Amino acid sequence: MYPIKDRQYLVICSEIAKLLSVSLSSAKKKVEIQIAKKGSKTIEEKRQVAQEILKICENENGNKLSSSKILDKLMSTIENEDNFIPED
Repeated sequence: MYPIKDRQYLVICSEIAKLLSVSLSSAKKKVEIQIAKKGSKTIEEKRQVAQEILKICENENGNKLSSSKILDKLMSTIENEDNFIPED
């Protein structure tokens, strides 16, 4: 499959990458797999597939914490243990 160089398509893929906390190429690959499964030919059909995946990601992202929020929560310290370092 040849790379798609449509600006709108790339913007949608970048939004998917941001929501999933993955690289742009990984997000594009995820979309391209769905495009191949559906047999989409025109750029409009390909944009539509990408838009559908974006909506799914937005719905899933709204239901749970993103990986960056989870990491922030895990890295926070308890008030009295700011300077505590466990020994090996």
